[in-house]
Amino acid sequence: MGSRVANFCFDAHDPHAQMRWWSQVLDDFVVPQDEEQGPDDEECGLEGPQGQWMLWLKVPEGKSVKNRMHPCLRPTDRDRDAEVERVLALGATMVNDMREGPKRGWAVLADPEGNEFCILRQAGD
Repeated sequence: MGSRVANFCFDAHDPHAQMRWWSQVLDDFVVPQDEEQGPDDEECGLEGPQGQWMLWLKVPEGKSVKNRMHPCLRPTDRDRDAEVERVLALGATMVNDMREGPKRGWAVLADPEGNEFCILRQAGD
């Protein structure tokens, strides 16, 4: 028997704002109903469908280099390009557009604090 992922942690200047932003991006990680999380908290998180968490931990320093690990997102109810546009409208920035037509490639974006993530093609594309 091996290990299972319990959570993914991200450094943040404002954990609460990051948690709120990501709650608009992800549909399978949600703000838990029984957890009170506020702007002054040192740690804020979203709960996933199988009990995993995405956590944002308050740190004083800013991001200085490329992420060594990042989430890759797969749209559930729209194509990749529509999802890229939706997330850009929420405040993400384009880091590297690797899309090669509607059926190839991905887009690398950054959240409001500069953490990179990818948007892949929809399943089945």
